[in-house]
Amino acid sequence: MGRKRVSTIYESDSGRNLKFRDNYKNKTMTNNQFVKEINSGNYPNHHVRVINGIPTPVSNPDGSKNNNLN
Repeated sequence: MGRKRVSTIYESDSGRNLKFRDNYKNKTMTNNQFVKEINSGNYPNHHVRVINGIPTPVSNPDGSKNNNLN
């Protein structure tokens, strides 16, 4: 299996993912930047959920625990 497309690289003390890395493009994104990229259709295997009033990037479910954002 290849490397994950996106990894979480920083999270808050409460566990909220705050910074992400696109491992294919070697690009770092904040939560807001990643949300904009997902909404623009640039990450088709992810979607945005509003959790506690905050737009939050999440991986699309596919039955595998190996490719979730973590």
